[in-house]
Amino acid sequence: MKAAIASIAGLTLLALFSPAHAGKSETSCQSSQYRQFDFFVGDWDAYSMDAPSKSVARNHVSITLDGCVIREDYQQNDGLHGESFSLYDAAHNQWHQSWVTNRGDLLLLDGHLANGKMSFQGQHRTASGKPEIIRVTWAPAGRNVRETALHSLDNGKTWQPVFDILFKPHPSSQVEPW
Repeated sequence: MKAAIASIAGLTLLALFSPAHAGKSETSCQSSQYRQFDFFVGDWDAYSMDAPSKSVARNHVSITLDGCVIREDYQQNDGLHGESFSLYDAAHNQWHQSWVTNRGDLLLLDGHLANGKMSFQGQHRTASGKPEIIRVTWAPAGRNVRETALHSLDNGKTWQPVFDILFKPHPSSQVEPW
């Protein structure tokens, strides 16, 4: 019985994500909305704005899945390893990002491009279980990209900084930032 249910579920997912169901052509992710976050694509060294002379992480950001997804592979010097997958969701007219880490963290964010900055926001729970709102913004800064994060523990009434990072192109990078 379980095998039959799993088989039906698998066929249903396959049908939902098949090209015939999606109605998208092979180049459907080339429109301007899908390219809004391309400024983050590159091979980066990350620097905390609190200590801008010492790199805290290496970050490789690439376009994958036929131009539909921006994949981030973030490796912090203290052992934190995270990956994000960002994509423009045309059905909802917004961006979505899923962030996961080697420490079991999951963060789901939705957002949009406004005034040249990509901003995402989502609900999360602190380690102690308190609800919080996370807001993350990426902004081009010359050849660099600045990422800031804020969080609110009072449903958006007040905001506190989480981090402020500047991504600079890695010296041996073969990937030219946007």
